[in-house]
Amino acid sequence: MGKVIESLKLTNVFKPEHSVQIEAVVDTGATMIVLPMKIVRRLGLRKQTEVTVRYANGATDRKTVYGIVRAELAGRSGNFDVIAQDDGAQPLIGQILLEQLDLIVDPKKRQVRPNPLSPDLPMIEVL
Repeated sequence: MGKVIESLKLTNVFKPEHSVQIEAVVDTGATMIVLPMKIVRRLGLRKQTEVTVRYANGATDRKTVYGIVRAELAGRSGNFDVIAQDDGAQPLIGQILLEQLDLIVDPKKRQVRPNPLSPDLPMIEVL
């Protein structure tokens, strides 16, 4: 599967006039939305907490979680926290957004789309 890049609209829930449209890599190995600090500052997001992150190479680091953003992708939207990385980092879309909005990655078309089993609204599994 090649790289899947999607346009993602982000809006500060507490300051809706602070909004950006960015290109982000869909990373099914990532958990959360990851943004460079420059975008976090532009959105005026508030610090929520700190977490330990593990990178693909096994290294770990402490990072700050900011929120709350309204994320819009593939005709669906939801509220999310984001992890801030150093400026220059690639924005990433992780599994939490994909699961909450019930989106699937189509590797042949290299795009994200609503789950065909729930085309009108996200379906959340409660087992």
